Amino acid sequence: MPTSAPKNSQSADSFTVAAGRLTPAKWVASPNFNPRPDNTVINAIVIHNISLPPNEFSQQDAKGNHYVEALFTNTLDWDAHPYFKTIEGMEVSAHLFIQRDGRVTQFVDFNERAWHAGRSSYLAQAECNDYSIGIELEGSDFQAFTEAQYATLAPVIAAIHQAYPQTRRHLTGHSDIAPGRKTDPGPFFDWAKLRESVSALMRL
Repeated sequence: MPTSAPKNSQSADSFTVAAGRLTPAKWVASPNFNPRPDNTVINAIVIHNISLPPNEFSQQDAKGNHYVEALFTNTLDWDAHPYFKTIEGMEVSAHLFIQRDGRVTQFVDFNERAWHAGRSSYLAQAECNDYSIGIELEGSDFQAFTEAQYATLAPVIAAIHQAYPQTRRHLTGHSDIAPGRKTDPGPFFDWAKLRESVSALMRL
């Protein structure tokens, strides 16, 4: 008997990209971005994981804002958790953040340079922030991601591929572009599942 699709599953046309924005993602502007270098071709997508505090999900501040959203908007209360003191003053961002239930938030216009990769290199091209799109998944290296996240991530990537064709076949992880320094998205991330889903959507 066939199982029903995950609650947050998406169809091939669920997401679209126009003028650097993903529709229908929630938009929350991050101050942590700058212009890409002149004549940059956006040609890669980098997958990360993040959780605040580490290995805890869906945690919110006193105002009801997700801790990751607070981090990316420089509003995180560094005194709210002991771990936060270890990253106090950090200014980072990603283009997109996908929560455990599949909800997606955009923080930086795709045409701008988000601060997600740090020192990095992909196919011998340094400084991945310059030319890549960064997607953070709420998760850790120590447990599987949710079906809802894969169901959102695949059509999001397909939409990015449509808008930025040079990203096709250039889907990578933070651990691949910063080996020895970063380990995410981690051993539980199912690359085969994602690539198969994206390929199926691109054929439609």
